[in-house]
Amino acid sequence: MSINAINLVGRAGRDPEVRYFESGSIVANFTIAVNRRSRNEEPDWFNLEIWGRQAQVAADYVRKGSLLGISGSFKLDQWRDKTTGENKSKPVIRVDRLDLLGSKRESMNNESSNNQQSNNNIPF
Repeated sequence: MSINAINLVGRAGRDPEVRYFESGSIVANFTIAVNRRSRNEEPDWFNLEIWGRQAQVAADYVRKGSLLGISGSFKLDQWRDKTTGENKSKPVIRVDRLDLLGSKRESMNNESSNNQQSNNNIPF
């Protein structure tokens, strides 16, 4: 018997990077910071990959700082660097379930701060 299951609760480290494919698939990638028991320690950072309907939820509702719960599995992305030819790898959590844990007020505050930031970029 083998088990590959990961459950984490933490805050989004950045807004999701979302890609749409011609096939209709969607993928969202971002990071999550998970605090350790001791407040004096730095948080652990995890790369997340979310596909399908859950990716659309992430695209619509997750913003940097959002409190999230995730369930998924560990995978190791491997590739060859095009410029150096060197083999590279990166640990990733493939998310099966995404839970938005923040309050409605928290998400509204994120929305209003995002709107203020985008309004500040308007040149007139």
